Amino acid sequence: MTHPATYPTSLEAPPLDLRAATRATYITFITAGVAMSSWASRIPQIRDALHLNPSRLGLVLLSIAAGSLTSLVASGHIVARFGSRRTVGAMAFLLMIALSIAASGYHLGVAPVVVGLYLFGFGGGAWDVAMNVQGADVERGLNRSIMSRFHAGFSVGTVGGALVGAGAVAAHVPVTLHLTVAAVAVGVSTMWAVRDYLPDAPQEPAPAEGGGLRHTLRFWREPRTLLIGLFVLAFAFAEGTGVDWINVALIDDYDAPAAVGTLGFALFLAAMTTGRWFGPGLLDRYGRVPVNRAIAVLGIGGLLLFIFGGVTPVAFAGALLWGLGASLGFPVGMSAASDDPKYAAPRVSVVASIGYCAFLGGPPLIGFLGDHVTVSRALFATVALLGIATLIAGSVREPKRSPAPDPAPAP
Repeated sequence: MTHPATYPTSLEAPPLDLRAATRATYITFITAGVAMSSWASRIPQIRDALHLNPSRLGLVLLSIAAGSLTSLVASGHIVARFGSRRTVGAMAFLLMIALSIAASGYHLGVAPVVVGLYLFGFGGGAWDVAMNVQGADVERGLNRSIMSRFHAGFSVGTVGGALVGAGAVAAHVPVTLHLTVAAVAVGVSTMWAVRDYLPDAPQEPAPAEGGGLRHTLRFWREPRTLLIGLFVLAFAFAEGTGVDWINVALIDDYDAPAAVGTLGFALFLAAMTTGRWFGPGLLDRYGRVPVNRAIAVLGIGGLLLFIFGGVTPVAFAGALLWGLGASLGFPVGMSAASDDPKYAAPRVSVVASIGYCAFLGGPPLIGFLGDHVTVSRALFATVALLGIATLIAGSVREPKRSPAPDPAPAP
């Protein structure tokens, strides 16, 4: 059953339970960001304790991506079967255990860290799909485009987790204590928050023959779903390359001091978070397709300024436009994949799986190209993908919806 007050008109206040679900969805996006950045903030200390060189560290970190991809492929079936509330709650518990294993296991060697990070990635992947499905349910209930604000919450969580991590490092808090406390705080707060999730829209049941996971795999053959996945991949690539390489490019190609490179990276994150927070108004007014084509062009312009700017202030302006241009594509793709509530879980799973390939393949691709043509010139790959995104933006067009029903008269 859908929620009895899921579609309010624009003039009435959202019902209390819808407001609670909105708050709960924000919390789960924020805690997901906190979990990821808490781990990332202590990577250098764990690397030093295990005496890992860059290549071995890269292989260890690959276990997160392996767990995420395994989970993303299966998450459509998981969420359709158990619902977003139970999936996020269970994955938060798994992530709490996984991060604790990695936080304490590094004293024993590499193997416990790899196991912990694989489980960390697995929990994060299914959590990601399930909270995006819930975000789409809330978005439909509010009858407003707010998915990007949930993703802004994730960005805020990453910043908060990073700041706490920096403070823990400065205060010489042991890695095990810091990450275990962070894991428990994230797990408990998330499991508490999901109690206010809306019931999921009814999912189309799998056929009696060939059901289950095999049933969800058929969504990998849907042209629109695959195009949305490619659209999300392009914007995820733009986001990921900004996060991974702006700092490096400013230092190596612009001869900027390390602090200035970090400032450019922070400017990019701030611009992306700002775009996600204020984007819903543009999406509701102009629609997904025109807005996303416009911001893709904006991102291309920012990248070209960053590549050819020549001086640091121009590169900073490019990073600002690049961050704004990368802000909305990923959350809009999640909304588009959820347009039909019956098939939201498997389609979000497909789209997220394709999109996350950008985070897996982007760093080594830019690094390989950067060895040959400088990091800045390697960013032409990002320009090309955003160009493709402008051409296929029609895949995320909103479906035609019937007008929201008038509220029922008071008894």
